[in-house]
Amino acid sequence: MTSADETPVRVGVFGLLGSGNLGNDGSLEAVLGYLRAEHPEAVVDALCGGPEVVATRYRIPATRLHWYRGEYRTASRAGAIAAKGLGKLVDAVRTAAWVRRHDVVIVPGMGVLEATLPLRPWGFPYSLFLLCATGRLFGTRVALVGVGAAAIGNRPTRALVRWSARLATYRSYRDAQSRDAMRAMGVDTARDEVYPDLVFALPTLPASAPSGPPGPVCVGVMAFHGGNDDRARAEEIHRRYLDGTIRFVRALVEDGRPVRLLTGDECDAPVVAAILDAVDSPLVTAAEAASLADLMKEMAAADTVVATRYHNLICALKVGTPTLALSYAAKSDALMSQMGLDAYCHPAREVDADRLLEQFRALEQRSAELRRTLTERNLVAAQRLEHQFTALTAALFPATDHAHALREAP
Repeated sequence: MTSADETPVRVGVFGLLGSGNLGNDGSLEAVLGYLRAEHPEAVVDALCGGPEVVATRYRIPATRLHWYRGEYRTASRAGAIAAKGLGKLVDAVRTAAWVRRHDVVIVPGMGVLEATLPLRPWGFPYSLFLLCATGRLFGTRVALVGVGAAAIGNRPTRALVRWSARLATYRSYRDAQSRDAMRAMGVDTARDEVYPDLVFALPTLPASAPSGPPGPVCVGVMAFHGGNDDRARAEEIHRRYLDGTIRFVRALVEDGRPVRLLTGDECDAPVVAAILDAVDSPLVTAAEAASLADLMKEMAAADTVVATRYHNLICALKVGTPTLALSYAAKSDALMSQMGLDAYCHPAREVDADRLLEQFRALEQRSAELRRTLTERNLVAAQRLEHQFTALTAALFPATDHAHALREAP
């Protein structure tokens, strides 16, 4: 509790939150859970992509990240281009004013230091740089907590990401390769730690072991067009991914397996529609998940999961359901290895339905063994995240941490 003569600590959360990506929102939910449990005196608000959603769902005040509402639409007309340019100047002032009102700003998880999906330097990398630079200017502690990072080829994007990381007060990563990538980009990571993804801190129901005949398969799909360096081949990559996934779903249906299609972002809906149209069968249905909790509920009821989006994989692994990854980036391979399923990765850029079906059947043959492995690995992940939150308190809330220590002293 905060005494009457103490000013409550002011905490901001920052990122593309409430914008339709369930993984980003799951990371926010995990951090809010930590703050409410360990720092209930904190006054929390957000600067984010979808303020209406964040305010309604998480009951905290929220401000729009960008002044210009068309920020993520392609600007082709002179007026739109001018508005975007003006928006960058306005956002610098707005971000600085918001940061100045806070003692601490947390960027909860997300791949904010990577460009494994298409990304322009003047988009989110610029926004993150504004945050970290103004945090350093005004003495606001900025923490990049459990974030993802990867080598970036585009020089302007790489420079913005590198300086954002350097200017942050605290950094931790969701896998070792993220820390290695930042070190390779010239960031001193000697004090940076690696912890499991923040989503592993969310509550969940365990999966129910299958009994009787083969049960449902959850297939998590994605509007996948390759990464930042694949723009020239984006449509070809998407078509190959979609065709291979359709063939795989059709093969499952021919085996009599019910298939539940899942997404992780609003932009994935056209992929679901294309699969439903191509595989016209009552065995194929689509779930409408509004949160990671909804996704986990679907995956806990499945015999097996095949998924593309990173946080779809995390949800499946967290509930303990044997999972096959359609891997689009090294972070997916690292996650699967961490959870003991590294043999069950398949490249999203080169989906071979026949090979995928072989891997799927091999995975199901080891289902009972892999469920035990996932139970053990999830326990380790939860323990590691307890250490993450303890370290975060020490770095960002030193006065509170000291007060806790005094209260707990014999």
